[in-house]
Amino acid sequence: MSDEAASPHESDADVTDPETDGGERPQTHTIRLELVDKPGELLSALHPIAENGGNLLSIFHERGNLTPRGHIPVEVDVECPPDRFETIVQALREEGVNVIQAGAERYGEELTLLLVGDIVDTDLSDTLRRIESSTDATLADLSLSAPDGRGGASSARLRLATRTGRMDEVFDHVRAIADEKELNLIEPLVEVAE
Repeated sequence: MSDEAASPHESDADVTDPETDGGERPQTHTIRLELVDKPGELLSALHPIAENGGNLLSIFHERGNLTPRGHIPVEVDVECPPDRFETIVQALREEGVNVIQAGAERYGEELTLLLVGDIVDTDLSDTLRRIESSTDATLADLSLSAPDGRGGASSARLRLATRTGRMDEVFDHVRAIADEKELNLIEPLVEVAE
């Protein structure tokens, strides 16, 4: 037997513990999505996962439940190397998929804000899109009240899931958007120790 022959233990380890090209072992990650109720939306959301090296483990598709925005919540468990997870999340966003939560640590804090003014006519969709595309936050919940219809004052309560430690940065960005659109922003209440 030559010195170059691998021992049985070495070959078993290679088979049972596969490593990625970066040397990291695949891990399980949970991604929570919010999808529009249209044919093909789920397939479109799964495509960026497969394209970026994610192995689909399970899908929990709550078609009977709707989010406050009238969309369908979907929870996807994916196995991939840690170095590819952020790429998958970014690819989902680039595909236009609303990522509510990505992994256990991604969005560790919540920020609830109230916008008051002519929210509907200043394009609420644009406001939400700008908040999500340029901050480390995603919309977790939305409540809109427009008692006088489209032409009157309205209010929107936004609950944003933010990356841990980024709440001030997200709040400053929302404040800038509100100022630009001439909306009043009610700041979150903070407990003060006596």
